[in-house]
Amino acid sequence: MTILVTGATGRVGQHLVTQLVKRDAKVRVLTRTPAKVNFDNAVEIAQGDLLDIDSLRQAFKGVRSLFLLNAVTGDEFTQALITLNIAREAGVERVVYLSVFDADQAVNVPHFAVKYGAERMLEQMGFSATILRPAYFIDNELMIKDVILNHHIYPMPVGSKGIAMVDVRDIAEVAAIELLRRDNAPDKLPVETINLVGPDNLTGEEIAAIWSETLGHTVTYGGDDPSGFEQNMASFMPKWTAYEMRLMAERYVSHGMIAKTGDVTRLTQILGRPLHSYREFARTLRAQTL
Repeated sequence: MTILVTGATGRVGQHLVTQLVKRDAKVRVLTRTPAKVNFDNAVEIAQGDLLDIDSLRQAFKGVRSLFLLNAVTGDEFTQALITLNIAREAGVERVVYLSVFDADQAVNVPHFAVKYGAERMLEQMGFSATILRPAYFIDNELMIKDVILNHHIYPMPVGSKGIAMVDVRDIAEVAAIELLRRDNAPDKLPVETINLVGPDNLTGEEIAAIWSETLGHTVTYGGDDPSGFEQNMASFMPKWTAYEMRLMAERYVSHGMIAKTGDVTRLTQILGRPLHSYREFARTLRAQTL
């Protein structure tokens, strides 16, 4: 039967659809703007969004499994709750949900708390769900590449505890494997949580050192200043979003985002290959900008 993918035009979603098509899955994507979608012809396109009840109901027809990804927006929680209710109404029980690392711990960070609420809904409503908890996305660094490359500063206040940054390609491939595992299972599988991490726990100083080695000149870590980070973010994004980014950065500084024992081994076994590393990302970006 069909797998419905939300967030299909985003960074994870695009890779996920590609992975599913490569594995001969029957895929339908839900999007507001079908004209902007550029997938294999085998992919079905459903127009709508997660707050449009009629389009959701239509999109769920003939669907057995759901990949649920909500963007960080002011109505993210409502989107998740509505979508899961409509999924259950349509008889869809098999879900892979993209949450966030330590969602149950960083409860003062709005999108962490939202995702933990959706996790609880999945469990309490009896879904057969895999909850994916990714750490900080490596390719978020594309937003700050000009600062790194042109000003020789690594500006993200990630602190000294360590963050196991994860590549979106690894996130998407694990999601595809889990979707097909649940979709093909003869019966409902129990709820399972998988931490999605990279192979290394990196501090701000260590990340700056990787850039120094990669670029051949000194890159300095900008320091642990979430308030200054908020001010910079507020210059090009909504202030509430910038404030949320500050709260997330404060969590990085105070607790880090450190892979748990066994996380890397588990992911390597699922994927059957090594995880993509931050150093690999830095080298690729350097090669692309030469």
